[in-house]
Amino acid sequence: MTTTHPVPLGIPVPVTPTACPPAVSTDLSGPTVGEGPDKDFAAPAERSRGAGTSGLQRADVDRADRLAAMRAGTLGSIHSWELVTAVDGPGTRMTAFFAGCPLRCQYCHNPDTWRMRDGEAITSGELMRRVARYRPVFQASGGGLTLSGGEVLMQPAFAATILHEAHALGIHTCIDTSGYLGASCTDAMLRDIDLVLLDVKSGIPETYRRVTGRELRPTIDFGDRLAAAGVETWVRFVLVPGLTDAPENVERVADIVEPWGNVSRVEVLPFHQMGKDKWQALGLRYDLEDARPPSTALVARVRDQLRARGLTVY
Repeated sequence: MTTTHPVPLGIPVPVTPTACPPAVSTDLSGPTVGEGPDKDFAAPAERSRGAGTSGLQRADVDRADRLAAMRAGTLGSIHSWELVTAVDGPGTRMTAFFAGCPLRCQYCHNPDTWRMRDGEAITSGELMRRVARYRPVFQASGGGLTLSGGEVLMQPAFAATILHEAHALGIHTCIDTSGYLGASCTDAMLRDIDLVLLDVKSGIPETYRRVTGRELRPTIDFGDRLAAAGVETWVRFVLVPGLTDAPENVERVADIVEPWGNVSRVEVLPFHQMGKDKWQALGLRYDLEDARPPSTALVARVRDQLRARGLTVY
């Protein structure tokens, strides 16, 4: 059965209910996913499977209305969402994965988020209904809402709406971004963001280009803006043997991050192969087929290298 969900455009947007999600435990006393210094770039198992948009009503709109609503920030393309602890920021968080990404990272564990058209059309009101449901959990755990992807800044108007409405409810807000599209993040958006998880994927521009297919400079520029605005930032660096582990590359990462006084931690995230099956299922060439996770000794070396530059490293 289809119901009608109005959005603030004067456009009635039909929405189609999806299946109810499985019950999500709000028990905060047990083990947490990825807890501890080696929590890893491996998200929970359900992330590798793709939890989808269960529990959210899908908006049924034609192309013209969809584009108008997306420009107005009342409609977004969502790949999936999940409720996790100690993975995408402090406390227990609802993480919404936006569809669409301009980068093509060799180690991406969610290549199914690359194309915006592959996501589900979800209204801002529908997503906020789900976010508001978990306010008691956020308050109890010191958690909140994280917008991730894909690349959240591929949909800046929708992200701005969600961040502003969540902030108005007193919910801690966070974005997980490469910073490549940082120019799309307005100063008004920055005021609604409590924390940025900024992926600095390489310190050497040529290595960055090899890893992502894009340029490093926009990430640095966005990091400079965050520092000037005083927005708390956690820097993330994925450690891939033979790709990002060169000592000079790590030093260049430190060169970039060290001047940013707003960076409260740097996370060294060990590479894993959890997304390998997705590449194969999508018919994509996977250049890291034979790559192995970094050894404990290599992870320790890189963390010590960054600590020697005065950074707080996990």
